[in-house]
Amino acid sequence: MRNEKEILDLILDFARKDSNIRAVVMNGSRANPNASKDIFQDFDVACLVKDVKPYIKNRGIPSQFGEILILQEPEDMQEPSPGNGETYAYLMQFKDGSRIDLSFHSPEIYKSVVADSLTVVLLDKDGLLRHVPLSSDKDYLPKLPTDKQFQDCCNEFWWVSPYVAKGLWRGELTYARHMMDMVIREEQLMKMLTWYFGAKTGFKKSPGKLGKYIKADIEAEIWTELENVYCDADFENIWRSLFTAGSLFRRLAKAVAVHFGYQYPQRDDDNVSEFLNRIKELPRDAKEI
Repeated sequence: MRNEKEILDLILDFARKDSNIRAVVMNGSRANPNASKDIFQDFDVACLVKDVKPYIKNRGIPSQFGEILILQEPEDMQEPSPGNGETYAYLMQFKDGSRIDLSFHSPEIYKSVVADSLTVVLLDKDGLLRHVPLSSDKDYLPKLPTDKQFQDCCNEFWWVSPYVAKGLWRGELTYARHMMDMVIREEQLMKMLTWYFGAKTGFKKSPGKLGKYIKADIEAEIWTELENVYCDADFENIWRSLFTAGSLFRRLAKAVAVHFGYQYPQRDDDNVSEFLNRIKELPRDAKEI
């Protein structure tokens, strides 16, 4: 696998030889001074160009950066193109394990490209980017929840929990797992866990994409409980995961409520928790609950 210097030298050599490219910036984890480094980090590179047209569907571009394993061109995957001709990108996974996401952007959107706090200027032919500050992850720090956001999160978690239970009672695996995985866990539980993480770290550390950095700053038993929320296709295991998710959510939400002086909706918790237990014990041929 090529190292970081080799990849960046390749990109900069490509950009310097092309008079249409006026600046090059790098975003993402490689631009994050606080991110841990590893060999699989992407190179998220944006070229600011005078005209995007020469780069649209130009299959001669990817081959200049290595032997392609698989290629994706997002703007070519939708009709009409979401970029309206102002942007074109090549997402390139190479056989040596390196990955480069190389995008080209018209002058009309230069400002939006460099607005990301995780921006490192690699090349600036015209001094366009003198104002760009040092890269930091400030745009990715968790935001303090308002009372309304906190209450809405609690309400949605307990509101959707019966969906999972009803799906399990009916034997609807895909429905129950979707509600459990996407709404209960990935949306509401992870949202509350992120606020809990934020409270623990003073809202000064990034949780990372999908919470990948959270583990290092929370109690081991909380992380273990989160692991137990993930399950297989066995219905009894999904039931256990649902109740584990409720227990973990309750613990996190109460801690967040104390931290911010909010009121945890205990009545909703009690009512729904009792309802879930009733559904779990309900015979499959029951006519009423």
